[in-house]
Amino acid sequence: MLDKKTKQKVISKFKIHETDTGSSQVQIAILTEEIKKLTEHLQNHKHDFSSRRGLLKKVGERRSLLKYLQKEDEKAFNELAKTLKLKIAKKMVEQEQERLRLEQELLASQEVKAEQKEEENSENSEKSEK
Repeated sequence: MLDKKTKQKVISKFKIHETDTGSSQVQIAILTEEIKKLTEHLQNHKHDFSSRRGLLKKVGERRSLLKYLQKEDEKAFNELAKTLKLKIAKKMVEQEQERLRLEQELLASQEVKAEQKEEENSENSEKSEK
């Protein structure tokens, strides 16, 4: 857990407006600081499994907040990832690009199938008219 001074510094650095304490950017920044502290602690205390579990929960929480921020405001997501030097953000961007590429391929293949079906229907109707 962060002490009050550290938490206030993080909040003041990443806040969007004057009274902001809970925006996604602030929450992600706070979680990142807590993750750094826990990582240092676990390097010294390798058998502290309770703290390891807490670390994994914080990493998961940060990841879900990052996904939300990426979906809602990609520009803010990229700025935050660059400021906090997050490796996971690069991976998330690549996954999102891959998902979009697959989605476009699927739509293109569906359009081709629909066109083929229309051609078959028009050919069948021409035959039945003769």
